[in-house]
Amino acid sequence: MTRKKFDIPKMYQSPIIRKVKEATKIIDPMKKDLEPTVLDFGPVQFLIPRFFGFCYGVENAIDIAYRTVAENPDKDIYLLSEMIHNPTVNEDLQKRGVKFLFDTDGTEHIPISSLSEEDIVIVPAFGTTLEIQSQLKEVGIDPYRFNTTCPFVEKVWKRGKQLGKKDYSLVVHGKHRHEETRATFSHSADHSAVVVVLNPEEAKILADIMTGERPGSDFEKYFGHKSTGGFDPIKDMERFGVINQTTMLATETQEVMEILREAAIKRFGEANVLDHFADTSDTLCYATNENQSATLALAETDADLAIVVGGYNSSNTMHLVEILEHHFPTYHVRDKGELSPDLINHFDQWDKEMKRTRDWLAMKESPHKIALTSGASCPDILVDEVLLQILEYFEDTNKVGDVISPFEEKLEPE
Repeated sequence: MTRKKFDIPKMYQSPIIRKVKEATKIIDPMKKDLEPTVLDFGPVQFLIPRFFGFCYGVENAIDIAYRTVAENPDKDIYLLSEMIHNPTVNEDLQKRGVKFLFDTDGTEHIPISSLSEEDIVIVPAFGTTLEIQSQLKEVGIDPYRFNTTCPFVEKVWKRGKQLGKKDYSLVVHGKHRHEETRATFSHSADHSAVVVVLNPEEAKILADIMTGERPGSDFEKYFGHKSTGGFDPIKDMERFGVINQTTMLATETQEVMEILREAAIKRFGEANVLDHFADTSDTLCYATNENQSATLALAETDADLAIVVGGYNSSNTMHLVEILEHHFPTYHVRDKGELSPDLINHFDQWDKEMKRTRDWLAMKESPHKIALTSGASCPDILVDEVLLQILEYFEDTNKVGDVISPFEEKLEPE
């Protein structure tokens, strides 16, 4: 895909992280080096991964949304739900008059039936369901006119449709309540039998049902609430492919695929597996792969702790936290407002609650090494602000301009 140039509002543009990113693109144009960048401020060092932050789909969504608001000052503008999972972006759009029709869980705020054909509705980066598309058309609104659906989400839908035409069922690796998975389920159910699995553990349950090692009644217990009506795990799993919610752990999607492929081999024989299991690895989002690969490289460093900046309902951000927390203390924060020298407020995705950790910076040796990254829906400026906030907690730090100058030199034309 040709890299499109997006118009990102200046308030989201970063004077620090942006220069690091642009310089590393010049140094490593083939994207082969995953070694994190070290920003050395003396008593504290920040380890910055090769890839993180805004992806293609998010930049596309922000470009369309802000341009739509600017070009239609006299119209009522609505978002179906959060455009992306970042509170800073969504709150700013609300301040500009944009209203939300639904919560992220699908709870309705404003009935679509109350809208008119003069109103504007922006479809979020996650896409939306065929049912909602139909409701918009009924009131005279074209759901595709201001459509910010990520091209890589649409790629998953297209691959699913190709398989549906060949009578394949679909297994969706995703969180069944997530907007993107709800949309993918809807589009897939239009042409195929569909079931959603959350993780490799659920994939193993489905595999065992498929091969007869578990009773068929287990299907209703584990998957009845997230499958198309009448899904038959024996009949419908004779020919199937796996597609995914693009923000899931790519390594997990591959593991889900392998578990179900092995079940197909067990049931139909290795010589016949290609007639029953479709290779869908081409649907994995490149940005998810890059960000997670870079985070795995970041996890191999000798950092003292990690900070991940992003929305607390952002799936891709939570997966970055999941990678890092196996290696060192990791804190998921919305923005710099969660930090103080002695206390950090952070989101715990496992307990689904905010927690407070004291003495989070109480490390014995200097320099303090902090791994710093963000989710795909997080503006780089928020990472800048976290970095600058932490610098205030240390004395005699190197000046930001001096630390960034080697990167700026890479950006200067020769």
